[in-house]
Amino acid sequence: MPKMKTHRGAAKRFSLTKSGKVKRAKSNRNHFLRRKSAKSKRAMRQNGLVDSTQQNTVKRLIPYK
Repeated sequence: MPKMKTHRGAAKRFSLTKSGKVKRAKSNRNHFLRRKSAKSKRAMRQNGLVDSTQQNTVKRLIPYK
């Protein structure tokens, strides 16, 4: 059986924690930042976790991470 290929787009966006959960960056941090409150922009700096329903899908895209 050949080696699995890593989905390069997913590899740039996701990483795994030590416990095996999938880490991601928060969205909506690119433009229109004037209209967003400082509190929401501060919250977007923190990393988020991928929802449990999508974890297996993302892990399949990044098999060697």
